[in-house]
Amino acid sequence: MLPNINLPLIQNADLKGKIVLVRVDHNVVKSGVIHDPYRIDATIGTLYHINARGGKMILMTHVGRPRNKKTGELTLSEKTSVQPIVEYLQQKLHIKLKVPEFIRDDKKGYTGIETSINHLIRELKEDKIDGIYLPNTRWFYGEEAKDDNRERFANQLAGLADIFVNDAFGSWQAHASTVDVSRYLPSYAGFLLQKEIENLDRIYNPQAPFLAVVAGAKFDTKIEPLYALIQKADWLVLGGVIYNAYLCAKYNIRIKGVEDDDLDHAKKFVEFAAKYPGKIIELPYITESDVPDAREEGKYRKIDIRTLKSGTSLNYIYDVASDSFSVEEVIDTFHKAKTIFVNAVMGYTPHFNEGTIALDQLIDENSSAVKLYGGGDTMQELKRLLPGLYIAAIDSPDYYIFTGGGAVLKAIEQGTVTGLAPVKALIER
Repeated sequence: MLPNINLPLIQNADLKGKIVLVRVDHNVVKSGVIHDPYRIDATIGTLYHINARGGKMILMTHVGRPRNKKTGELTLSEKTSVQPIVEYLQQKLHIKLKVPEFIRDDKKGYTGIETSINHLIRELKEDKIDGIYLPNTRWFYGEEAKDDNRERFANQLAGLADIFVNDAFGSWQAHASTVDVSRYLPSYAGFLLQKEIENLDRIYNPQAPFLAVVAGAKFDTKIEPLYALIQKADWLVLGGVIYNAYLCAKYNIRIKGVEDDDLDHAKKFVEFAAKYPGKIIELPYITESDVPDAREEGKYRKIDIRTLKSGTSLNYIYDVASDSFSVEEVIDTFHKAKTIFVNAVMGYTPHFNEGTIALDQLIDENSSAVKLYGGGDTMQELKRLLPGLYIAAIDSPDYYIFTGGGAVLKAIEQGTVTGLAPVKALIER
């Protein structure tokens, strides 16, 4: 059930004969290939509803990061094209979609939407095509611009349609296509966005005991959600570089690859966590590798953190050893939990997988808990390592797999779903 946040819903919109601009999160293309269509499939309910109610669809999504952060220049290539998404939707839904072409600037990508799109809109209205799929929104200079170009692009998007629908929970950043366009059109939340918000409320108001498992390659990207989770959760389990930095900070040891800024964040977090004794469940066995970025026989081993002395230096720690999930305290914690939130890949992929496999298998043993998985890498690794469990989880009422892991963490950090800029924009509209 949706929380009472006055969110305008697509089911309450009059769509008949209307051009409906739909922001989706179909960011599933890597180097021109779709590796998992889950995020596309999750929006099909919204697309079907629009079509069934007589609406005409114009879809848009971002794909990858075509902008060079240092220079600001945009590179438009097949690697970040929406074409694989269009082909997937056409084959799956037996529809005809067209992607408009615009004039490219060598450094700014597309500077705007040109009037040449009008002939496609005419075809859409005349039922010669079933939908338009705009090019990657990040190919447009105005999408992430910090000046008037962003507002201009939002106006151009709004000029294409009668109604705006946001169904892109994973696209939480405040960009022209997620936030600004909603100021110019009647705007509604799609069914996927509604579903994500409903399940996010199970994290805000969890059935206790609540266990959170978080891992990551950088402490600074997860630090604020970690502060929120250690206050809300009954137990917190860490993995990845986050756990490495935590161990360095707490036990005064050194681990290769742990950078100074991660260590600084970890020290502050350890000090803060001391206010909540017993909440962090430490995984006692970790995997040390002598060689970087590889797994070579005879050059990695299991380490028991309880035997480490202050000042010890370790090589690269690339995984939580599977034995950690056979420890009585850890098993007991996972079995007692009634709500489990997971945004975690425990090991360095693709070489070190044992920790992630053992984690997911232990979670699945708990048949009475609600299991909420963050999207992104967490979802991809579950599918890669345990495909049977992944398939079962998609259809299981005991599991929910979010389409946007970063969006979930941002919402946890904010403490309310209305802290996400696109959701706030819909409510204010």
